[in-house]
Amino acid sequence: MSMFANHQNNLTMYDTLTASKRQFIPIKTGEVGMYVCGMTVYDHCHIGHARVMVAFDVIYRHLSSLGFVVNYVRNITDIDDKIINRANENGESIGELTTRFIAAMHEDADRLGCLRPNIEPKATEHIDDMQRIIAKLMDTNHAYTKGGDVYYAVDSFKDYGKLSKRNLEEMRAGNRVHVADDKSNPFDFVLWKRAKVGEPAWESPWGSGRPGWHIECSAMSGRCLGETFDIHGGGHDLQFPHHENEIAQSEACTGKTYANHWLHVGFINVDGEKMSKSLGNFSTIKEVLAKFHGETVRFFILSSHYRSQVNFSDGALNDSHVAISRLYHALKSAESVGEIVVDHDIVTMAFAQPYADDFVNAMNDDFNTPKAVSVLFAVAGEINKAMKVGDDLGVMQYGTLLKTLASNLGLLMVSASEFLQASLDDEALTAEAIEALIAKRAQAKASKDFARADEIRHELKQQGVELEDSRAGTTWRRI
Repeated sequence: MSMFANHQNNLTMYDTLTASKRQFIPIKTGEVGMYVCGMTVYDHCHIGHARVMVAFDVIYRHLSSLGFVVNYVRNITDIDDKIINRANENGESIGELTTRFIAAMHEDADRLGCLRPNIEPKATEHIDDMQRIIAKLMDTNHAYTKGGDVYYAVDSFKDYGKLSKRNLEEMRAGNRVHVADDKSNPFDFVLWKRAKVGEPAWESPWGSGRPGWHIECSAMSGRCLGETFDIHGGGHDLQFPHHENEIAQSEACTGKTYANHWLHVGFINVDGEKMSKSLGNFSTIKEVLAKFHGETVRFFILSSHYRSQVNFSDGALNDSHVAISRLYHALKSAESVGEIVVDHDIVTMAFAQPYADDFVNAMNDDFNTPKAVSVLFAVAGEINKAMKVGDDLGVMQYGTLLKTLASNLGLLMVSASEFLQASLDDEALTAEAIEALIAKRAQAKASKDFARADEIRHELKQQGVELEDSRAGTTWRRI
């Protein structure tokens, strides 16, 4: 059941194409088609990919909470120059390489708490669709062949540059771009590449070869969502040339609007600089998750608006861990009273409505996750107030509301003890060892050997474990 079906008509989102925030009206009532450009699977995903994964996962969750039936499509590029080169370097087949990194991508996404898209089409599975589009572009004089390659003629599409707000003539004049011998215009882009010795190839009307990068998304989005669909998304860096080229080839082929809304996720900087392998500040998701819990990374990403630039650092992630731990401490208090589960009906209760309204209004305002997260802290404050006065019913109600609203962001998805006691340090004390020391401390207190009890508390704190005594007994968390 959807949480916020009565708020469905209040959703607004920023559209890159019109450079404005506007109401979202789906093509088909109650349904949403969303296509997001996915990964080229030749290496491990980096933290920039994590931001795109999490941002569109939250958008997917929120659209679903509004009652929309969402068809979320994210493609996989499994044929590309980088893939071919990396497979050759490794001495393995392209299929072996891409299968391995698709599995790694899924593992990263799972650990970040991302739901799987409904469809994950692979480029190599849609070669026929690409060839059909290219043939249509050739027939309508939007494409031409030279030297065995097929190029899209950007001059044939009068609106070229409308997404990125670029003017071809100004770019040509400003950059003094050299026109290659086989291209009519320096900005013409390849649709079909002629075959090279030792590379994978498919037969086509233009000779043996393989597709260019841009054509694959037009083919896969059209196959999965139709000629016009609701939302197209990706990283900010894809606006030009990738998304610009998608629009040109798709709209020239169909004569219809390609996508009604364009959403782009902002850059991640590392310690104030653009993330780059050449600068040595490049972090894979796998490396980051070796040091921080997946929900900590997710919280860090959601603490900034998806369109903003974000500065990534260990310090920022440490701050995020402290912040999300505050939410988990509130949840822990609620769980000490009774079982806390997600219950979508709770948002209709009188006590919950002010918070639920603030939450959904924030998310309906171009997916404002920082404001939505602030609502979670307000609810956590209500749990703490109820605990102080011994209001068990209030603790349970606000605890349920907290977990339910947080689930819409993919947060607080595990028990408080599981999060607070989790360790990524192989040398840290095990849970069993900690429980054994807690038992020894209890024995010392029972024998009135309070000095020994204090020593055990101090020993545990030195090893990153903090004890919390209450009427219910002693619990612990990692610091």
